Amino acid sequence: MSTDAHNPIASGTCVPAPTPSSVTAIVPARNEEPVIAACITSLAGQPEIYEILVVNDQSTDATASVVRNLMEKIPNLRLLESGELPDGWVGKNHALWVGVQQAKSAWLLFTDADAEHLQDSVSLALQTAEQQHASLLSYSPEQMTVTWYEKALIPYIYLRLAKRFSYEKVNDPNSPAAAANGQFLMIRRDVYDAIGGHSAVAGEVLEDVALAMRAKAAGHRISFGSGKGLVRVRMYRSFPEMWQGWEKNLYRLMGGTPWAVFRELESNLPWIPVLLIVLGLKYPILLFLGVLLLIARQMGYGLDLVRNQYPFSFIFYYVPAVALYVAVLWASYRSHVHGRIEWKGREYSVRAPESAR
Repeated sequence: MSTDAHNPIASGTCVPAPTPSSVTAIVPARNEEPVIAACITSLAGQPEIYEILVVNDQSTDATASVVRNLMEKIPNLRLLESGELPDGWVGKNHALWVGVQQAKSAWLLFTDADAEHLQDSVSLALQTAEQQHASLLSYSPEQMTVTWYEKALIPYIYLRLAKRFSYEKVNDPNSPAAAANGQFLMIRRDVYDAIGGHSAVAGEVLEDVALAMRAKAAGHRISFGSGKGLVRVRMYRSFPEMWQGWEKNLYRLMGGTPWAVFRELESNLPWIPVLLIVLGLKYPILLFLGVLLLIARQMGYGLDLVRNQYPFSFIFYYVPAVALYVAVLWASYRSHVHGRIEWKGREYSVRAPESAR
């Protein structure tokens, strides 16, 4: 499945043998032509990375050509082909599994093609894993936002995730909470094999969280933290892509049950301020109170933004953020209950929760 004929390693270039602390970076790539070069270049600048394996997942653009051109300059870069997608597998999971079969290092780094790894990120990750005796380490990358809808929805969702998956609880070995972010997920190879790897979570759309849950349930320590200054990502470059991405993931991230969706809707929609504003059309004092309450909620959001290292100026996107969040959460719920989701030109069958059947 590899294209070693284009690889300098296969042509006789001398590459040092992996060490016990070396890392294999594995990048699943499906139609990633605009971003794959920046990701690979950033990985190539990390001395601890012994090899970079890009797994081309049936791309229809020039992703493979971009990688082959980079292979002429980066001797530890290899291009693999994922082959046909087996039944029951999510494409990303299968691509990562294919890459792992070729990996030679003691540590595996799973990362997305749109991730840019800043200087010494892998070195610091290894140091943190050693200090915390962690077998799985993950960072939540710094999110790059350009358009108004990115600035509205993405920080809002990540603030909700921060409340649901706090670093403190995830990193506490006595807590059952487990989480990881697949944009930067590093795991010891022996632990990966012991918990079944991606074959054990083949059909999971949240494979990163599923791997973290399996690792922690097996007694392995997790380290999860902010990736600010270490890795950054611009997740989506169009509104339809952003919508489809969160429609795929948000329902599961927020609990995966209709009751969890109801709680999220109830706690995020500003019911009381809106009701007071509507009633204020007849009673002006209620309009004044409704506006004050809405401003108070907006200020609370601004404080949350600052605590989570987002610009305070994003407070002005509060109203569209709430509207987008509620709408895409509902869409995600509907897709999962109906048992079908779409992502990158593929449609996957997902099992509806028993309570929704």
